[in-house]
Amino acid sequence: MTAETGYFPVPEWGSIFYSHWSPEGDARALVLIVHGLAEHCLRYERLAEYLNGQGYAVCALDLPGHGQSDGTRCFVNSFDDNLNAVLGLRDKIAAQYPHRPVILLGHSMGGLVSTRLVQRSQEGFAALVLSAPALATPQEPSALLKYVVRLLSKLMPKLGVLQLDSKGVSRDTAVVEDYVADPLNHNGKVPARTVAEMFAAMAASIAAASEVKLPLLLMHGEADSMTSVSGSQSLYDAAAAPDKSLRVYPELYHEIFNEPEWEQVYSDLLAWLNQRF
Repeated sequence: MTAETGYFPVPEWGSIFYSHWSPEGDARALVLIVHGLAEHCLRYERLAEYLNGQGYAVCALDLPGHGQSDGTRCFVNSFDDNLNAVLGLRDKIAAQYPHRPVILLGHSMGGLVSTRLVQRSQEGFAALVLSAPALATPQEPSALLKYVVRLLSKLMPKLGVLQLDSKGVSRDTAVVEDYVADPLNHNGKVPARTVAEMFAAMAASIAAASEVKLPLLLMHGEADSMTSVSGSQSLYDAAAAPDKSLRVYPELYHEIFNEPEWEQVYSDLLAWLNQRF
């Protein structure tokens, strides 16, 4: 495995940090990982190393306002800022793997980003894998709350309004402790503009679920307290993809790749990929 890191520019935003893990020999495909809200791409290094060992090249980025990328922490003016950054990384890294398929793998908010991206244009991607995608919340926010968030988004867009519960990340206490101690994670409140943009993107993703036509794998922990498995079920039911799978893991929390059963989750992901690529 060879790892490299660097930055690439996104117009009207700034510099975006990325990491690229390349396997020994020719890659059978490229997996592009999109991380979740308030975290960063280097948390997926173990998964990248695993996939490298199976012949897959892997790349990942810190979304705008996350990790080592430019911007106010967790803040975006528009949800499209995230989509543009992902497309920038795809163009940069995919050029190194001509004629190799690109698989988009998004976790949590990264799953929402990935879903919206392929709903707009599936060109350049060969498959979509979603881990606990943020398509629905465990408790549906009231119409009043959504209105207040939209109002604050316009009046005080950078005001923190949402606090994530780190205890919902994993049943492994060491994972939670590392998550809280990681200086590249954002442990403060999420800004109003970001939350409002996410709410809008979630509604749009379900409304346009039938636009997902790529081979689709949805993976979700049944005990996830941060995103609801109902969102994955809704996307699975409505997606027009003739090749689609939904795997729900009993008892698992939000970060299925960091749960005590992570080896089984990795194995399931690899088996799905190997059957298609």
